[in-house]
Amino acid sequence: MLPASSEPGISSPVLFVRRAGERALLVELAGPAGAAALHSRLQADPLPGQTGLVPAACTVLVRLATPAHARQAAGLLAELELRAADRAGQAGLVELDTVYDGEDLAEVARLTGLGSADAVAEAHSAAVWTAAFCGFAPGFAYLTGGDPRLDVPRRAEPRTAVPAGAVALAGAYSAAYPGSSPGGWQLIGRTSAPLWDLEREQPALICPGATVRFRPVREQLALRQRPAAALHTAAAPISVERTIPGEHTVAGNPGPPPAAVVLDPGPQSTIQDLGRPGYSHVGVGRSGAADRSALVRANRMVGNPAGAAGLEVLFGGLRLRAERDLVVAATGASTPLALQAADRPERPAPFDAPFLLRADEVLSLGPPAAGLRTYLAVRGGLAGEPVLGSQSTDTLAGLGPEPLTAGRGLGVGPEPGTAVGLPEPAPPLPGTEAGAGTETDVQLRYIPGPREDWFDAAGLDGFASRTWTAAQDSNRVGIRFSGEPLTGRRSGELESEAVLPGAVQIPPSGLPILFLADAPVTGGYPVIGVVVQADLDLAAQLRPGTSVRFTPVLPPEELRG
Repeated sequence: MLPASSEPGISSPVLFVRRAGERALLVELAGPAGAAALHSRLQADPLPGQTGLVPAACTVLVRLATPAHARQAAGLLAELELRAADRAGQAGLVELDTVYDGEDLAEVARLTGLGSADAVAEAHSAAVWTAAFCGFAPGFAYLTGGDPRLDVPRRAEPRTAVPAGAVALAGAYSAAYPGSSPGGWQLIGRTSAPLWDLEREQPALICPGATVRFRPVREQLALRQRPAAALHTAAAPISVERTIPGEHTVAGNPGPPPAAVVLDPGPQSTIQDLGRPGYSHVGVGRSGAADRSALVRANRMVGNPAGAAGLEVLFGGLRLRAERDLVVAATGASTPLALQAADRPERPAPFDAPFLLRADEVLSLGPPAAGLRTYLAVRGGLAGEPVLGSQSTDTLAGLGPEPLTAGRGLGVGPEPGTAVGLPEPAPPLPGTEAGAGTETDVQLRYIPGPREDWFDAAGLDGFASRTWTAAQDSNRVGIRFSGEPLTGRRSGELESEAVLPGAVQIPPSGLPILFLADAPVTGGYPVIGVVVQADLDLAAQLRPGTSVRFTPVLPPEELRG
């Protein structure tokens, strides 16, 4: 952690630059205004190697292309001067017609001492709010700058479903829910503005830096859809119809016949590529294959580009029938492959090698002997309509195609015009020594921070010295671990800040959570360390019950430029 200088007359200086893994820095500032100023400054004048920014309450996560860029950026950020001219607000004004009739309006009036629903509505609508950052869900913007009297706690019991368009308060923030989701904010009203619309070039109506006014109205009318260019006006929700990969029709018209049909998806099978980078500032994570190297390897074996869409199969069980001859490769979790045709006896197919799946043959994946996720690539790649540039299924954000179901058709893209690749043996899978067949603790290397200072020496030592067990309630969002809970964690709450795949959060329970491909964009628990990218694919193959040790690979020393 590198402290930054503060000079007289400079607005909202950088306080600390914290390491967040190998290729990211978490920059801490004096408050929301400073975070907004830094975000605006770095958007206009990027650092060398800068690949992305995620603003949050009092921090900005800066993603860099290489570790060398991260080291260089640390020194540059520590000396950066932020002036009033750097403050946000360039993203324009958004006005939201709002009916103030929320279920918690009377409770907010009581909590704030304002006394009436009308007084709450007046205080809320009189403020000019600023979008500090997005997180929680795509297009969910945390708005700051409201009347201090509206600072109210979250509900004691969160709702299981908050309706789309709900206008709400929590702490010093206000927000409007882009879609239906669980939530514990206090509901004070509703808007019919299309807060998230994939048909627009910029799907989020409210982006970081935008100013927002809530305009009180008696009731909202169902308006006709306005042109996509009218981004800063309230309108009725827009029904979005998208092509799903493998569907036989597009807007009612017949499409090309599928190349394969799913007979049984197994426990879970999803379409994945290398994800959708570049949208974290509006609350959308990268997603993509959990074991990225396995998908790249499978694509290479069939002659596809590295990022072509394939299938991610959780613990085998997938059965699909080819409708025409296909070149296929499977890698990742080592599952037995069987080919069956009506007029021929069942035969095995090679793993970690390309093979021919003939028309009318059924490919079956058995339970893997080791690992958790198998990747299936088809020459030409799976064909479908990208969502924000990717076909990946994001299980947290609800973007991309739904997980596969029986009867689903899968389209395949054109012949890539390259040679089919050679077999490629996979690296050892977790829990088994190469060739030995004996179970061992899986070692995951991590870089301490950015919030290791939230833990005392006993807590830091306990995290690295204990054996943790991957729990059953793990998924593509993250791995939960059981074991002896960590102690020595600082009390209190951390303001929401950016997280990334590989980050290990420690909630008040003291039990770690390791984020994977569908990680949220922001989180509210301290991150004790970030697993190195070389080990993150290994982590994606951890089965429930696997024993894990976290090993620090860099001391928690100050960053140097």
